[in-house]
Amino acid sequence: MTQRQQRIENVTVATMDQAHYGDGYGLLPNAVVCIDAGTISYVGSAADAPATPPDAEIIDAQGKLLTPGLIDCHTHLVWAGSRADEFAQRLHGVSYADIAAQGGGIAATVRATRAASEAELIEAATPRLQALIREGVTTLEIKSGYGLSLEHEGKQLRAAKQLAAAHPVSVQTTLLAAHALPPEFKDNADGYIDTIVDSILPTLADEGLVDAVDAFCEKVGFTPAQTERVFKAAQQRGLPVKLHAEQLSNQHGSALAARYQALSCDHLEYLDEEGIKAMAASGTVAVLLPGAFYFLRETKLPPLDLLRQHGVPIALATDANPGTSPILSLQLMLQMGATLFRMTPEECLQGVTVHAAQALGLSDRGRVATGLRADLCLWDCTEAAELTYQFGTDRLLGCWHQGVRR
Repeated sequence: MTQRQQRIENVTVATMDQAHYGDGYGLLPNAVVCIDAGTISYVGSAADAPATPPDAEIIDAQGKLLTPGLIDCHTHLVWAGSRADEFAQRLHGVSYADIAAQGGGIAATVRATRAASEAELIEAATPRLQALIREGVTTLEIKSGYGLSLEHEGKQLRAAKQLAAAHPVSVQTTLLAAHALPPEFKDNADGYIDTIVDSILPTLADEGLVDAVDAFCEKVGFTPAQTERVFKAAQQRGLPVKLHAEQLSNQHGSALAARYQALSCDHLEYLDEEGIKAMAASGTVAVLLPGAFYFLRETKLPPLDLLRQHGVPIALATDANPGTSPILSLQLMLQMGATLFRMTPEECLQGVTVHAAQALGLSDRGRVATGLRADLCLWDCTEAAELTYQFGTDRLLGCWHQGVRR
């Protein structure tokens, strides 16, 4: 069935297109946006707008704010079980090391995820996804990483694909098999990397389940040498890479990732200038995750001034996961990016639109521009800074995913 053309009139557009509109939001007041067959066919002044077809749907935005659809470029949305008990234990003074020794931490999520069926994973993840959709998210990434075997990593990624098929949202799937050591490879990290590069990655890539490949390069994760083996295997398959890097220490993973033209490096509290320069040269996006910083009560801030100085694009994401960021609000990340990391409101909105799209390797969204996908949000405000200033309010008046208003 052919979609009717839609014409949004009397609207203030935060295009996020700085090349054409100079301020950080790319603001275009008193504008018209036309949508045709799921694509933005016009954005500009009312005076220059094309004639309206007689059967077009006309939407009077009453001067409200239109932005690109929001993009959550780092989530672990598919998991089973809960870690609320561990959260309570920590608040009662039990150390993380003691919790891990009792079989808690990521191992608990791996056990629960392995025990769950694909249908049970979908059922558990659905309300999480719906929470993001209600806030205007039109594209998100979902990582694996709680299965840690061919069977269970595949189960997670298939669940992510099924979630996308059942909801008005786009999902990019990322293989994060190199997230932690599974119990069957205890004290044998190199053996597990062998399994990833020889079996898990190629098999799931051949099944069409992998859009990108990620790893956790840390003292408590995998070494740079082990990470590079995963990157080489991804490169052989033509898959882009990403990296959990410099969250707890500086392992120089970001510089390594940049050599492989990584889409993004994420967390980055311990990132140094050498890594920043490498990311700038490769066009790698810095994805900051204030939810994890907040939840873990970290104190070391990511090097925002150096990232700005070297022109590295900065994105924000929820890092939604059961252990370190059980947060399902990308709008809250806007506020946390400003209050915790001292980002400007313009940087925050760029971080969940144009730069988040770049972090996923998606050039067809993240801005309001002619020829791009009509993924759009209409907000009950006229000032773009309102979106960063306040959270906990239901400001979303309308949302379009590929031109369909949901």
